[in-house]
Amino acid sequence: MDKLNMKTANIADENFKKLSAMFPNAVTETITGYDEEGNAIIEHCIDKDILMQEINCKVVDGKEERYQFTWPDKRKAILAANSPISETLRPCKEESVGKDGTPGGFDSENLYIEGDNLDVLKLLQETYLGKIKMIYIDPPYNTGNDFVYNDDFSESTEEYLEKSGQFDKDGNRLVQNTESNGRFHTDWLNMIYPRLKLSRNLLTDNGIIFIHIDENEVDNLNKLLDEIYGSDNFINLISVKTKVGGVSGSSEGKSLKNATEYILIYAKDKTKIAFNPVYIKTPLFERIKSYEIQGKSWKYTSVVAELSGKVLLKEDTKNNMKFYGYKTLRTESITAFAKEKGISEEDVYNQYADKIFQTTNAQSSVRQTVIKETKEFDYPMYGLEYEPIKGKNEGKTIEVLYKGEQRRMMMFLSDAVEKIGSQYFYLDKLTTLWDDIDYNNLSKEGEIEFPNGKKPIKLMQRLIKLVCDDNSIVLDFFSGSASTAHSVLQNDLEDNQNLHFIMVQLPEPCAENTDFYNAGFKNICEIGKERIRRAGAKIREENALTAVDLDTGFRVLKLDSTNMKDVYYNPEEVTQSTLDGLIDNIKGDRTNEDLLFQTMLELGVPLSSKINEEKIGGVTVFNVGEENFLIATFDSGVTDDIVKEIAKKQPYYFVVRDSSMDNDAVAANFEQIFKTYSPDTKRKVL
Repeated sequence: MDKLNMKTANIADENFKKLSAMFPNAVTETITGYDEEGNAIIEHCIDKDILMQEINCKVVDGKEERYQFTWPDKRKAILAANSPISETLRPCKEESVGKDGTPGGFDSENLYIEGDNLDVLKLLQETYLGKIKMIYIDPPYNTGNDFVYNDDFSESTEEYLEKSGQFDKDGNRLVQNTESNGRFHTDWLNMIYPRLKLSRNLLTDNGIIFIHIDENEVDNLNKLLDEIYGSDNFINLISVKTKVGGVSGSSEGKSLKNATEYILIYAKDKTKIAFNPVYIKTPLFERIKSYEIQGKSWKYTSVVAELSGKVLLKEDTKNNMKFYGYKTLRTESITAFAKEKGISEEDVYNQYADKIFQTTNAQSSVRQTVIKETKEFDYPMYGLEYEPIKGKNEGKTIEVLYKGEQRRMMMFLSDAVEKIGSQYFYLDKLTTLWDDIDYNNLSKEGEIEFPNGKKPIKLMQRLIKLVCDDNSIVLDFFSGSASTAHSVLQNDLEDNQNLHFIMVQLPEPCAENTDFYNAGFKNICEIGKERIRRAGAKIREENALTAVDLDTGFRVLKLDSTNMKDVYYNPEEVTQSTLDGLIDNIKGDRTNEDLLFQTMLELGVPLSSKINEEKIGGVTVFNVGEENFLIATFDSGVTDDIVKEIAKKQPYYFVVRDSSMDNDAVAANFEQIFKTYSPDTKRKVL
């Protein structure tokens, strides 16, 4: 049996292994120092000159000029991302909510994780590598405000200058204009860099990250993401109109009121992504009136009153195209058509959207094909029946109409609107300017207030709809008030999808004598969890029939130190004088469920996996995932018969404590029993 590591991998070591596998001839040895007895300490390393020959490009070294984005302690930030930790996530059933909203339930596929997001991201590397479709974060903006979040990452001038080497040999400052240097940005960059670097690993190949930020760090963040994701994977910078912030004090009259925030969008691999079609929906008559108010020309003003005499002109079987001509075409204005039908113009729009049109001189290859194939004919209207290879009608057989001698393409209002209930909504394609989202009435959204503001559900749902498909996982590791979780639940209800969320939040304490503290919320995590509970309950209450199978719950996990005592990691350091105190290598306050979840992290088993408990020979056995993927037991008294029953289930993994064996004979027979009944099972011990 193999021993579980029970700690995260050293990412730098993993990268060295990958590089060594690709270029084994570049691996060499060097002396890095000497031990206390004077013996040389030899370590493997990479020969830069050999590597340069292999990759056939110049390596910039030393003080050579190059384009780069750097800051004091950047190396430390890189090390922070790569260094391993010996921590774990412990389940908290009493704070969890079941799929059906049951308090204390633990069957939900959603996760709420309390703890420092840097350590949590490290713990998720194995389990969720390449499994997250969408990441959204709303990190501290580095504004200098300090309410519940520690939102001020500036450092003193002296600290900055010391780190950046800006003192001369006598200790005098070399830079006088300290207010304009990077001292306000360094700590923020050191905070955000390792988190972004680790989170990229979790994205699927077609995954996307959205980062909400304001003007304080948007430029630095853009450069940082270019480095981590590659500039080729930049997608968009969205400008979001928010409520107008005030300008006060000495800034009055020297700057404009701020009404904009930004969302940076990057893909893990831009060549593999495709946004889902999402539109801004405006009541049709509001859109028409807004055109009138703004003095714009509303183009949909004509109706096809009659279209008949359809004739097949040509058929292109190779490209699956059919070309038609129409002998009769009669069009009227909206006003004339309404008068003819004896109805109002509003009724015309509501009843004849599929006949109301505008024309366009579209410069498309499809229109050029129609012109070419029908130039010998003379009809008032032409039709092309085909299957588009992209767009919202991809794979569907449709007919597009072209009017008159110029073959102007007919655009029907029915393709630009959506009927919801009895009302039509005009559909505008999304741009990078989002000015239609209300930021002024967020205080009660989600049935709970939040000390540092929220993000609107409407905004979050738009991002989710752009990216996510059924069963996608959405990660937010600056969860705050849990707007992202609420939006996932609402989206699942509205679109009949089965998305899942992972929220990560540091349990920052709420300041005493605040409304939040007095209401019983001692930290931000308590606010976030309560919001998800209330949002889920409201969704179920208001949608009793359609929300029956909706997963409105979440499993709560909390970051803590490893379940293992130091002896587990360093058994060679145990001496006879300490042996009496080390009866077990597991900490005394840890439960079997604690051990199970650390095992799941170690083996890369999703933390949302179904967990069944059963008794075999009086011993509690956990069966995790589908088809006996992981079976584990941590109880003592495991006998040959119990091992045999488990082996007969042929699990992919079987994990047992070293001290669980009933006696030495069971330990001796263990391997033989599995070789007999399930030789392919991967056996692990802790």
